[in-house]
Amino acid sequence: MSVTAAELLVRCLEDEGVEYVFGIPGEENIRFVQALADSPIRYVLVRHEQAASFMAEMYGRLTQRAAVCSATLGPGAINLQLGVADATTNSTPLIALSAQVGRDRSYKESHQGIDLVPMFAPITKWSALVPTPESIPEIVRKAFKTAQTERPGAVYLAVPEDIEAARVPDDLTPLRIDRVRPNEPTDGQIARAVELLRAAQRPIVLAGHGAAREDGAAAELLRFAESTGIPVATTFHGKGVFPDDHPLGLGAVGFMRHDYVNFGFDAADAIVAVGYELQEFDPKKVNPEGDATIIHVHRFPAEVDRHYPVDVGLHGSIGRSLQLFTDALEAASGDAAPPWQGLQTPGVAALLKDELDGHDADTQVPLTPQRIVADTRKALGREDIVLADTGAVKMWMARLYPTYAPNTCLLSNGLSTMGFALPGALGAKLARPEAKVLAATGDGAFLMHAQELETAVREEIPLCVLVWEDDGYGLIEWKMEMELGTSSSVKFGNPDVVAFTQSFGGTGVRITEADQLLPALQAGLASSGVTVIAVPVDYRENLRLTERLGELEDPL
Repeated sequence: MSVTAAELLVRCLEDEGVEYVFGIPGEENIRFVQALADSPIRYVLVRHEQAASFMAEMYGRLTQRAAVCSATLGPGAINLQLGVADATTNSTPLIALSAQVGRDRSYKESHQGIDLVPMFAPITKWSALVPTPESIPEIVRKAFKTAQTERPGAVYLAVPEDIEAARVPDDLTPLRIDRVRPNEPTDGQIARAVELLRAAQRPIVLAGHGAAREDGAAAELLRFAESTGIPVATTFHGKGVFPDDHPLGLGAVGFMRHDYVNFGFDAADAIVAVGYELQEFDPKKVNPEGDATIIHVHRFPAEVDRHYPVDVGLHGSIGRSLQLFTDALEAASGDAAPPWQGLQTPGVAALLKDELDGHDADTQVPLTPQRIVADTRKALGREDIVLADTGAVKMWMARLYPTYAPNTCLLSNGLSTMGFALPGALGAKLARPEAKVLAATGDGAFLMHAQELETAVREEIPLCVLVWEDDGYGLIEWKMEMELGTSSSVKFGNPDVVAFTQSFGGTGVRITEADQLLPALQAGLASSGVTVIAVPVDYRENLRLTERLGELEDPL
């Protein structure tokens, strides 16, 4: 008895726990697509391969299991690359599969033949060609192990057409899955961290994406903060790993002006970096002189940077490292109290809440960004999910949207990719069907993947999209106005979003009064169908915000 290599590939995906493959079939991978049709794995047919990569990325971001996107060779594979790069720079496990020309024509000029493996190499943890049908169990196991092991990222596999069609023995089976278990820091590392922290005058915690993606890390971070009284800031990717309504919360660092939270870092002489990764936010912004003591708590050593000179690294499970660190600090509490113990809580959470509440009753149209953020927060529960697309939307949401649990405010902050939120929301909903999921996007990013409204309707995946409309690339206009005093080449026209959505079989809503927004969001999020809400936004608030922050003296 024998099966095709395509069937063996699908067996291996099943064994890895794959539930969905997002993609578009091509002539060279028809056997793979048909094998999926005979499998429990659901093939989600999309309208653009780039959207498939974003769906897989957000599914993997929420589950920490590598999701799969698939395409044909040549242009199909190339279209996967943006989401693949986004996953790697956002430390998200993902497997990208594509067809490739058969070995009988790979060595010569050939239709749609292009060497894809080196194209994917710079944007993945591993990029490889499946060399033989018999290698599939090993190469698939290696791909998932590589993608899912810290630091997670994307893996690309090219499957030649003749290999997909080849027959292999039926007894060739998937390999046993071995889980990589994290180490824990040594006693010496813990003792050194305690010594350094107790010697500090004004320490601060910076929690990043690594903490958000590890189960249990948020609880240990909360215990650490409450035990020590040290305030906690997060990166944009770390939003929610420490609740924004906690009195020790400083909010998210990453805004393009000196914000409230930055004053906490200005005064800090020690930074306990918990799951922080340098591509999230330039360490120069929080340690400009490079003179703060750095305690690096992560699964892996830090990247080298003159503004991030690590004094001690606690390498291993983040949750376990924090547990041991807290225990050791508490055991040392009988000694003389450290200088920072009992310092007054900064209260940044209250400042941000006051700023948000100050616009809660705004009635103007176009709506202020603050009013849109406030109504978005009211429409979603603490464990519900919003994906904030790149642009001015991201700046307002990352800064002001109160977040209470890890991975409930999803952004692209490694590559800062536009257009991921709408397709990403489909992946997020499949990963977390019990949660309400909202894609918050600007009108520029919306049209980059608006075709996936049809995917949501056809696949019966509930989808709610909030489009902030300003008829332009608002973030670029904001930046130009700040730095150049003028702007150009940022304005465009928009379709009738209501009619556009209805043409796909969804429900379109246009906000004409401020008080319409919250009920529209509540209805859209409760719907089992597809809803797109267009809300006009007044981005005159952009410059008002940055001018106000530019005049700030230490608010803490």
